[in-house]
Amino acid sequence: MAVLGLVPAASVAAPAGGGARPAPYERLVQLAAQRAAHANAAVKTLKATAEDDGDDGEDPEEIAEQAEQYAQARSAPGVVTPGATAAAWQALQKMPSTGGGWQHVTNRPYNSDDPRYRDINSNSSGGSGLVTGRVTGLAADDHGYVYAGAANGGVWRSSSGGGHWQPISERLPSPSTGDLRLDAKGRLWLATGEANTGADTFYGSGVYVLSDPRHGSFSTRDRVGGPELENTIIRELRIFGTTVWAATNHGAYTHSLTNLSGAWKLQFAPNPDYLPGGSLQNDPNAAYKNIINDFAADPKDPSKVIIAAGWRSGDTYNGFYIRSGSSWVRTTLDGDIASDAANVGAVTFAAAADGSKYYAIEQSPTQLSTNPDSALQGIYVSKSGSPFGPWTLSADYHKLAASGSALTDPGYMPGIQSWYNQFLQVDPKNANHVYMGLEEVFESTDAGANWTVPGPYWNFDFPCWSIDPAKQTGDCHQTTHADQHAVTIGSDHGRSYVVVGDDGGSYRRPMNGKADADGHATDWTSLNDGSMDVLQYYSVGVGRDRHGVAVSGGLQDNGQSILRPGDRVMGSNFGGDGGDTIVDPADGCNIAEEYVYLAVAVTNNCAVNDGAWTTDPSKATTYNVSPPDAETGEARFTSPITQDPRNSRTWIAGGRHVWLNTEGYAIRDGDDWINLFDLGEGHTATAVAISGGTVYAGWCGPCNNQGFTRGIAVGNVNGTGWHQLTLPVDATLPNRYISSFDVDPANPNHVVVAMNGFSRHFTEGPGAGIGHVFESRDAGAHWTDISANVPDAPADSIKYVAGGGLVLGTDQAVFYRDAHSRTWYRLGRGIPTTTTLELRTDPTGRYLYAATHGRGIWSFDLNQLHGHH
Repeated sequence: MAVLGLVPAASVAAPAGGGARPAPYERLVQLAAQRAAHANAAVKTLKATAEDDGDDGEDPEEIAEQAEQYAQARSAPGVVTPGATAAAWQALQKMPSTGGGWQHVTNRPYNSDDPRYRDINSNSSGGSGLVTGRVTGLAADDHGYVYAGAANGGVWRSSSGGGHWQPISERLPSPSTGDLRLDAKGRLWLATGEANTGADTFYGSGVYVLSDPRHGSFSTRDRVGGPELENTIIRELRIFGTTVWAATNHGAYTHSLTNLSGAWKLQFAPNPDYLPGGSLQNDPNAAYKNIINDFAADPKDPSKVIIAAGWRSGDTYNGFYIRSGSSWVRTTLDGDIASDAANVGAVTFAAAADGSKYYAIEQSPTQLSTNPDSALQGIYVSKSGSPFGPWTLSADYHKLAASGSALTDPGYMPGIQSWYNQFLQVDPKNANHVYMGLEEVFESTDAGANWTVPGPYWNFDFPCWSIDPAKQTGDCHQTTHADQHAVTIGSDHGRSYVVVGDDGGSYRRPMNGKADADGHATDWTSLNDGSMDVLQYYSVGVGRDRHGVAVSGGLQDNGQSILRPGDRVMGSNFGGDGGDTIVDPADGCNIAEEYVYLAVAVTNNCAVNDGAWTTDPSKATTYNVSPPDAETGEARFTSPITQDPRNSRTWIAGGRHVWLNTEGYAIRDGDDWINLFDLGEGHTATAVAISGGTVYAGWCGPCNNQGFTRGIAVGNVNGTGWHQLTLPVDATLPNRYISSFDVDPANPNHVVVAMNGFSRHFTEGPGAGIGHVFESRDAGAHWTDISANVPDAPADSIKYVAGGGLVLGTDQAVFYRDAHSRTWYRLGRGIPTTTTLELRTDPTGRYLYAATHGRGIWSFDLNQLHGHH
């Protein structure tokens, strides 16, 4: 324990309500204690904290690393140049298609508080209620229309103040939302490319305007300007006068609000040499050198604009800029707000409609790197109405923690993720009434003098909490999901409301709502009714259950969902982040679920539990069985786990080592894993496969573009014959991220591999190569490119299906190749454009399941392919 710097669970103070709390809560408390005790070593040791006793609850470094590794898979060994996404989209439009249609599996409500699943590793009873994927953009009018943009699920419209959603951006190449904004004419502006983490991988295809959002849908013809904003992320769109400003990771751009033709104009790039095409574009830090976070304008003169620039972890260019003549110069804002590079990180502004107030959230790179409690510099208000100040400190994290927050433990306090979580919105009818989002939802009715927390992180901290299903969350009222990203104010028939967007979807309450004595709202409505399925799956598993199949899947910050036969609502039986998952084909309630960094838990009853374990620990039915690499931190954020398709008792997991479990779903201890092979110091597995006693493990290390290396190890499940394949950089197999294998069921030496990233046409790095699908018939000694007409987009999952056909999941679509053909076809109709991270078949092999990272789980009846060539 001392080596890892962990605090024993027994030393953690009991929460206010008394009694045992689910593992996600306990782990967050433990992380908080660890951060408080080891501030200087926090970043280095955090990967080691995904330990066995309590392995859920998200930490800021984990979110950052998740985004970083997701980006690495798609960009290493070099830098992706503009045009890659557009070219892949154009190639996709020319692809032939097979017959048949996809069926939507997860198009129903997902109840994170489902009373059936109150086992030790579940978040259930925390109070988030119905959830979906991350909502990163919101806009609303005064006629009941609400528009929501998802992280990787496109834009949706509701005519009833939220809920009963309809998709309106299905024909766009990018489903990633950076911001949504309605202009004075009622047109809906969409900025594609989510920008919440600064290392995000869901690049966009530009900005679009929909002239009639109540009835129309976006198309590629609605794009404003040319390709200038392709392959960027856009944090904010702001409209000042007749000018639209876009805050991108390639600088500050403007466009006319009245004339939508013509290109976007680059107004300011702090370090233009690092932009694509610049002399330093290949610098390892190029992606962080031109980040713009937000803009503010003088309400009396909209031509006087302040640019807030800076990378959240700090850089010399971080700060505020104003125009001086033809150039932009750094400025110091008046008052309490920090203007120095060390303390200006991610910033969000909000202006009062009447021009009397300006508000700001400021995250500090210095706080992020040195303060174990919070990264927040402060919340500020300018009571002059001018963004130039004077600014007054409204609240620091101590004040916010004392305002009814659930985050009161040292080491995890309000603003700990303020580089990831920010929104700010002033009531258009009351300049003193403001909503602010960090991890939680805050509200002030007196211009920031005092704050309440209508949407606390969760209810576990409070005396009202109970795990008893009869009480749902005890006497606690529903809260929002954690991690706030977007906010809007709208109305319907004169009744105004606020809508917030976060890692669990969107929630609404009356603008002047009701709260209990602690300031916690009593009137939140979840708008996640199942009609907007933008769930972000990493994985899917399917097994027989009752008279059908149970479908499980691991999700970004929404644990694991489970859908059993006859269910009208999905439940959540694991909390935190859900990574890879495997399910026993013969029994869909035998489930192994990864949290992060190879922290694995197993259940044999679908984790059905009424919470009895809180008073009798022996009644827990989930067991932590993490391989040793989970404790040493030698595993990727989402690590691969698989089982032998012929024998569900044989599992393979990959960190630095290749691990074998021969006890199947009966495993009860992480020490029971057998170390088959050491991939080498600094190497971590990215994909594993097993068939007929032969094991394949793909790895990377370093995994970023600074010396990126990849390899494949092959050996036998009995421990013999292990060796690293010789894969020189100039070999047929590209020097890119290995994302998936599958092995021919009839011949363990016949293997196919899917390669992530873009080819050397768009990736400037050593050995980037061409192609995404490769085949070997001699256990990897030689490889052949079988990509043929597959579009040049990152490939994520490869799967053999009955009859010898191949299915490929990519960042854009799912493709199929018949066993007797070299041509790839787009598989079926009806599945939306999004990222497919995993493909699995049901126990019969007839149905294919696709886990998409942004549009839920879909299935395809492979019998529809009979006769297809």
